[in-house]
Amino acid sequence: MKKILLEINNLKKNYHNKKNEIEAIDNLNFSVYENEILAIVGPSGCGKSTLLSILSNQDKPSSGKIIKNKELSIGYMLQSDSLFPWLTVKENALLPMEIKKQKTEENIKNVMNLFKKYGLQDFISMYPNNLSGGMRQRVALIRTLSFNPNLLLLDEPYSALDYQTRLALSNDLYNIIKQEGKTAILITHDIAEAISLADRVIVLSKRPCTVKNIYDIKLENKTNPIDNRKDPKFYYYYDLIWRDLDVHI
Repeated sequence: MKKILLEINNLKKNYHNKKNEIEAIDNLNFSVYENEILAIVGPSGCGKSTLLSILSNQDKPSSGKIIKNKELSIGYMLQSDSLFPWLTVKENALLPMEIKKQKTEENIKNVMNLFKKYGLQDFISMYPNNLSGGMRQRVALIRTLSFNPNLLLLDEPYSALDYQTRLALSNDLYNIIKQEGKTAILITHDIAEAISLADRVIVLSKRPCTVKNIYDIKLENKTNPIDNRKDPKFYYYYDLIWRDLDVHI
């Protein structure tokens, strides 16, 4: 039986302004299993980023329950790399553990091993403005992993990058998550990215969002995100998800 890291039960989120109440999330239910990559897609403005804010304790639900495994620790990677320009690559990567007071020899060693493992060891003394966009995002991912969380929340981390760089970094992301034994929730607008990366894809409805469908992605020969796009079943899932999104231009 799969181990559940996180369970969302009947989650609702409403926002209030001077004139009315806005429903962002309505009766959302799903589970997150250990060592899976779970992609979440949905129409623009449906509440995907709001959901991650709630899961990371940056926002509170209006009602419902979030049941977390007692061993759960969360790393959150935003759309922008958010690297501080006055800190070196190494200093940026170590910053979360300093904030959380988890700057142990073991965690520092883990970060240095990640730099070496993913080809960034020669850049640790540089500043972010000396790096390409793709390299900055690799640093941001290593920073997210710095205190060894077991669940990664990824909010469209590569949306600002060009197509070729996104493809290359999707491979990096997939390999890092699988090799480091992590679980991830990936928010994306890109259906192809979701199918090629994820073990499951959740399709959300328009706002107020709820779960419209959940797909187990069972490709014939699942390897890496680039090759997965060539799989015979890739466009089968693409068509199903596209129809679920019900996008009108």
